[in-house]
Amino acid sequence: MRQYEGYVFDLDGTIYLGDRLIEGARETVARLRERGASVVFLSNKPLEPGAVYARKLDFLGIPAGPRDVINSTQALIAYLREHHSDSCLFVVGEKALRQEIDQAGFAQSDDVDDIDIVVAAFDRTLDYAKLNTAYQALKRGARFYATNADKACPIEGGDIPDCAGVIAFLEATTDRQVELIAGKPSRHILDAAVSRLGVPAGDCLVVGDRLATDMTMGLQAGIDTALVLTGVTARSDLLHSQIKPTFVLGSVADIR
Repeated sequence: MRQYEGYVFDLDGTIYLGDRLIEGARETVARLRERGASVVFLSNKPLEPGAVYARKLDFLGIPAGPRDVINSTQALIAYLREHHSDSCLFVVGEKALRQEIDQAGFAQSDDVDDIDIVVAAFDRTLDYAKLNTAYQALKRGARFYATNADKACPIEGGDIPDCAGVIAFLEATTDRQVELIAGKPSRHILDAAVSRLGVPAGDCLVVGDRLATDMTMGLQAGIDTALVLTGVTARSDLLHSQIKPTFVLGSVADIR
């Protein structure tokens, strides 16, 4: 493995497992930074702003600030800033997500006549009123975007209502298809990460534990990938997969 200028690290299963830092992760990140490489961390969960994940990394011994972490919400915001800076949004999502979008400077409304874009996300507060507003706005012609298309989002105590279900409901009832998904394995979240690193994409390495998201995301973008075996993927899974990472590592501790 050559030395890269930028590293995009998945978090859960790659840097830590739950509240436990994976052995060697702290030393690896420190070593990369010491030789001048840029590092950014990715989360596919839109439940909390990047600052929350940064605080967790800091607590576990990896110094990090809000700009060191990109989640699917920030990937969506980056896309909206470039393509829809003046649009009014209706967000099927939780308060933290709506606040993050509000702080990014986007107008939000539940008045169907004002809505330019409907955003679907994980939402433990999902109710009929939200679904109806989204439905009405989409029937009227609003754009249809989503933070993720995951079937579930694991949290302590169980999964939360999935974003895929919200998307499927709105697609079925409005005869519309979601136009953009910002999170993994979408190119949009990786573009946001590479932009944050400030180095050419060809000089970056994507490191993660999932074939269908982390590895697919990197491979589709033509960026080198490293699968670590500390998360959900076992070495035997590679025998039956058409997804072939550039490297397969025991853990992030193997990155030099």
